[in-house]
Amino acid sequence: MDFELSEDQVALQEAARQLLDGLADPSRVRAHLASADAYDQPLWDAMVEQGWLGIALPESHGGIGLTWVEAAVLLEEVGRHAAPVPLLSQLLALDALATAGDDRTAGLADGSVLGCVAWSRQPRAVRAEGDGMSWKLTGRPDPVTGASSADLAVVWTPDAVFAVDLATTGRPVAEPAMDGTRTISWLELDGTPAIKLGGADVARDLLDRGAVGVAALLLGGAAHVLEMTAQYAKDRIQFGQPIGSFQAVKHRCADMVVDVEGMRSTAWYGAWSIAAGDPDASVAASTAKIWCSDAARRVMASGLQVHGGIGFTWEHDLHLYLKRAQLDALTFGDASYHRDRLAGLLRAKVDAGVSVI
Repeated sequence: MDFELSEDQVALQEAARQLLDGLADPSRVRAHLASADAYDQPLWDAMVEQGWLGIALPESHGGIGLTWVEAAVLLEEVGRHAAPVPLLSQLLALDALATAGDDRTAGLADGSVLGCVAWSRQPRAVRAEGDGMSWKLTGRPDPVTGASSADLAVVWTPDAVFAVDLATTGRPVAEPAMDGTRTISWLELDGTPAIKLGGADVARDLLDRGAVGVAALLLGGAAHVLEMTAQYAKDRIQFGQPIGSFQAVKHRCADMVVDVEGMRSTAWYGAWSIAAGDPDASVAASTAKIWCSDAARRVMASGLQVHGGIGFTWEHDLHLYLKRAQLDALTFGDASYHRDRLAGLLRAKVDAGVSVI
């Protein structure tokens, strides 16, 4: 079995990296942090021009017609560059609205409409009331990335997915956050009008895609921190030799490699499972989120330790990734949440007498 990316996927990866190297290098990211912008508009426009928003959207809906494997390739590169753009939110909103046949799909695909996704760890954080034709939502989801600039919110509940027109109901304000590459907001729903996009199946698929998408972002960030740390270990001289020659530093870097490669395997397998319509896609998605949430935390900690004092200064680029990883580890469920979900998924297989392997 071939676990490598295809030639076309590698070409997509290289093209994405080249674009982001030019438009999302550390100096540009820091310039964005100093601005009051919710996201990097020139970078976003370039992504729209390249067709990234419709990468996993069927051609019948105006997309490119590829899969979530290609989407994960792009998201990994976005994570690698700490790019201040809401690509994952847009991909997820597009997928949910396309499933429902919502006519706002075209605006999301061409970037003229911005979407965000509201998810909640607590299953009843948002309550829906309706008669099948009209719906109203009440409650407060977990903090939502990108809501302060979004035109619509896709609201997840365990039993259904809804769309809320933020351009009409009002956008929430951005809250102070350590990760300056993205905005965070509380979305307060109080009898807010909504459109139902789908039931429990759509909710499951949205959570799976969200978990895998965040896993890919975490993979990209961790892989870059590994590269930064390895290079620093070669360049930093102490006691007349590179610190990378010291056994303790070697062990740290070796552990980082193991973690990153484990992240790569689980994230790509999760993306493949979704693309292939695998019946165990939810198992693969939760596995990816568990491993990537935990491993990213270890990689960031090791990167800090190897960099030493300079790594602990907030001016160092390492903190762009550390802060993003802190948020991503919680987004669409932390490792603890997905361990519980995975246990439930496997328990159901055991009860049905089906192998869990």
